[in-house]
Amino acid sequence: MSATRAARADRRAWLARLVPLAALLITAVLRLLRATVRPRFVHGEDLFGRWERDERVILAFWHDRLILMAFANRWAQRFCIMVSRHRDGELISRAVRPLAIDTVRGSSTRGWSGALKGLLRAFRGGSNLAFACDGPRGPRWVAKSGVVQVARATGAVIVPVGAAARWRRRLGSWDRLIVPAPRSQVVYLGGRTIVVPPDADAATIERIRLELEAELARVTAAAEAVIDGAVAS
Repeated sequence: MSATRAARADRRAWLARLVPLAALLITAVLRLLRATVRPRFVHGEDLFGRWERDERVILAFWHDRLILMAFANRWAQRFCIMVSRHRDGELISRAVRPLAIDTVRGSSTRGWSGALKGLLRAFRGGSNLAFACDGPRGPRWVAKSGVVQVARATGAVIVPVGAAARWRRRLGSWDRLIVPAPRSQVVYLGGRTIVVPPDADAATIERIRLELEAELARVTAAAEAVIDGAVAS
């Protein structure tokens, strides 16, 4: 092994050893934020009604709202989310596990078959599913078709959710990830439920993907408007 390859291997091993510690730190921060943020739910009647009837759904949101969505579950619902096969995905998996959020590893470009099987298994086991529709690497605010394919396979409806925080910081990541400040108000705004036919062909899936993308843009803007004091539409 060359010196360069050895140095890269040592660096990967060093970073791998940091993952458990970093995950513990992230979990602690998430727990602090979950205990202090002030959630407000707008237009959630359809979603809550489905949960009261013991239905499972697929929540859809933008990747930059990922941390905000970790605080939305106040009904002890089970959730499973797909995360990257990269080291970042391992970090997220470890960090959210203590918050009762399960994960499967994969993406629309790598490991999709295995991730799909994992999501279907979680759904059959009683979990709701959640998708950051433009993840894991973007482009930002461009929905991928994976969530539509999963909805077709499971028969679950897709519920687009917009989220916004009054006090927040944006990170310099590709998605400009939002991190709320402690005690910030966080608004969650439910969108129009989307149903995917079980026999949807490629053209139908693309049409629904565009429909979902537009609805996510709408409800995210509406959630921001509520935070800014405007009336949600």
